[in-house]
Amino acid sequence: MSNSEENLNTTFLNKNSPLRVKKVVVLTTAMLTFIPFWKAAAVVLCDFGSSAFYVGGIAMRAFGQAFPWYVIAVMLFAGAMLAVYTESCSMFVRGGVYKVVKEGLGGTVAKVATGAIMFDFVLTGPISGVSAGHYLSGLINSLFHHFGVTMYIPENTFAVCFAILVTMFFWYQNVKGIEDSSDKSAKIIIFAFFICVILFVWSIVTIAKRGAVLPTFALDFSDHAYGWVKPTLLQKIGMLGVVMAIGHSVLALSGLETMAQVFREIEYPKIKNLKKAAIIVFIFALVFTGGLTFLSSLIIPPEIIGQYSENLLSGLSMQLWGPQGLKLILQALVVFAGVIMLSGAVNTALIGSNGVLNRVAEDGVLTDWFRNIHPKYGTTHNIINVVAITQILIIVLSGGKVYLLGEAYAFGVLWSFVLETAAIVMLRFKNREKKREFMVPFNIKIKNYYFPVGITIILLILVALAGVNLFTKKTATITGISFTVFLFIVFWISEKLNAKKANAMFEEGHREKINTKNVNSLEEVLGKLNKPNTTLVAVKNPSNLYHFEEVLKTLDENTTDVVIFYAKPVTESRFGRNVSFAPTEENELFTKVILSAEKFGHRVMPILVQSNDAFYAISQVAKASGANQIVMGVSGSHGANNQLERLVMAWGALKKEELEKKINVRILWEGREVSHTLE
Repeated sequence: MSNSEENLNTTFLNKNSPLRVKKVVVLTTAMLTFIPFWKAAAVVLCDFGSSAFYVGGIAMRAFGQAFPWYVIAVMLFAGAMLAVYTESCSMFVRGGVYKVVKEGLGGTVAKVATGAIMFDFVLTGPISGVSAGHYLSGLINSLFHHFGVTMYIPENTFAVCFAILVTMFFWYQNVKGIEDSSDKSAKIIIFAFFICVILFVWSIVTIAKRGAVLPTFALDFSDHAYGWVKPTLLQKIGMLGVVMAIGHSVLALSGLETMAQVFREIEYPKIKNLKKAAIIVFIFALVFTGGLTFLSSLIIPPEIIGQYSENLLSGLSMQLWGPQGLKLILQALVVFAGVIMLSGAVNTALIGSNGVLNRVAEDGVLTDWFRNIHPKYGTTHNIINVVAITQILIIVLSGGKVYLLGEAYAFGVLWSFVLETAAIVMLRFKNREKKREFMVPFNIKIKNYYFPVGITIILLILVALAGVNLFTKKTATITGISFTVFLFIVFWISEKLNAKKANAMFEEGHREKINTKNVNSLEEVLGKLNKPNTTLVAVKNPSNLYHFEEVLKTLDENTTDVVIFYAKPVTESRFGRNVSFAPTEENELFTKVILSAEKFGHRVMPILVQSNDAFYAISQVAKASGANQIVMGVSGSHGANNQLERLVMAWGALKKEELEKKINVRILWEGREVSHTLE
């Protein structure tokens, strides 16, 4: 999907026609290309799954050899959070933290939640890039040692340089607006799964040869991990230590916000496919992140495991049973998988940041400077620039220390979860009449309310974790609150400066932005239609799209292409007078079309034709596209029978040969339908 996902890329056909069609415009938006559930899962896992490469080492440095138990516990809890995100997506196609929290808790809290999730995103890129640098430098040093080269690469310095280069590369890619291909994400995850299988099988062989001892449950917190909490307090409140340990491991949940970002791209049926994607994400993450972390603790000797705190899975590959040469090859494969997954997470962080801030901009909170479109590429480049610069600054300040970045990381993850979950609980009561295709399990129905027992328990757990983290993670608390307050102030000032435009945007509603370019022929436009059937849906009034949604409800996308057609009136002269047609706001019209297509998850091709005869234009496009069905809404000025009569006359004037297939014409409005067959 394109990074400039809010833009409609349009193509013009400038062709003077004696038959009254003046100009054709095709909206070839990548936004209207939908992906299957397994590709959506791959996109999420490229971000969420990448934490497998660093979370174990960070947790180990915080509280000792018990780290695998708590990483697995967090991965199990990920199932609950995936359920929360599934319910939020069932309410808002274009959702995410900002939208959900705004609807549930109000605009002020939504700005705070946005600050928290942005803190997560601006740290995701640095920690992923730095971690990838450590894996790569560790491999190079292993190769130097194996071949007797007396050279050593300083890992922290190398990690900083590598992370900066990766960030700059994806900054340039995002400014250009190159598509974040779900196909690439799927290939990365398939390769990572292949490496995971090798590590699992080889680890089982190693354990069979050497034996293994289960890791301890005893917690051994480092001095830094206590934060402001006194160690003696743990003796008085035993569970506090468990909550602290989970809090130091919870950064493994970063990346779940991608679920909300990718939901709009999932094909029909959306919620059913989202649930399938969530199950895949949960199982893969549990096995990949939890399983490999656990195997690392079993196989790497306790006395040397600390050496691999920055690249734990490399340590696992090098401590397996077998020839050194084969282990180096496996380490290289692990590093390659890690570098591409972690680099993908750098890219996802930029895309996610841009997406979140564009959601905020849609409400008029940000000034035009933030929303400024790149003159060549059509992307919101100022947002991308600011995020990339912030990430590079964080990389430099971290000095290449993954643990330091991990210490700050958990603030954004936890508090965005807390506020989103609280908002969903509130929406259960505020919007109880709104139908949901999915709800977090364990609910008690009392009259018209579904009392949210399950999601309330999840919220309480999150509040406990977030509260304890405030006092035990100094770095996270200080930097996270500072960043969130700073961004809130930016939002507040920007909203004040943008107040007039924000009010206008509120009254007008959201509008997609339109860019244009020329093409040479109508055949070039309609040549993309390659399915056995084509349905042409004529639209005009943004408030009358009932017929379009009825088509989407029953559409078989495997066999049918859908062309959305709008005939824009042009001024013409009749009997010596200029006749003006009241124009429909096509930007509003196609915005509604796109939102409906996203809601149902079906791909459509929107077309605009300038013409002084809408019915002739419909006939010409139907003939050129080989349509076997034309669907229209009833016109308030003509009426259904008159519409059919005018279309039949236009069709008779255009048709010059027998059709290969008959065209069924349907005029739909609520509860009624008029139909006719063109032959």
